[in-house]
Amino acid sequence: MFQGASAINLDAKGRMSIPAKHRDALAVQCEGRMTLTKHPHGCLLFFPRPVWEQHREQIATWPMSARAWQRIFLGNACDVELDSAGRVLISPELRAAVGLEKEVMMLGMGTHFEIWDAAKLAESEAEAVAGGMPDVLSNFSF
Repeated sequence: MFQGASAINLDAKGRMSIPAKHRDALAVQCEGRMTLTKHPHGCLLFFPRPVWEQHREQIATWPMSARAWQRIFLGNACDVELDSAGRVLISPELRAAVGLEKEVMMLGMGTHFEIWDAAKLAESEAEAVAGGMPDVLSNFSF
């Protein structure tokens, strides 16, 4: 289970260093092979390759009425690998699609990660809090 937030700076080439706490798990789980794709909420989804392959198979079976959503997820998917310094290269197309500049946040979401522009994530979280808790969570408590 991947969890927690990590503040990361992209280098000039668009490479992102994977935090050490996740690097070892990714090396074991998927031999450093991962997949990035775009999410319509304005972030990137970052999957260990075996997890992505399960999602990819499901997405590929969606009906024609979901073709636009297939394009978003499958059409933007990009396979990446950890380099010897524990970094992955985020393509210019994916960086531009979600507005990744320098300061990014990597959020562990259980089986995968979300990668956000740090300012965009803060704005999105503030909007969510201002909108109140959705009804579906009305019985949730810590």
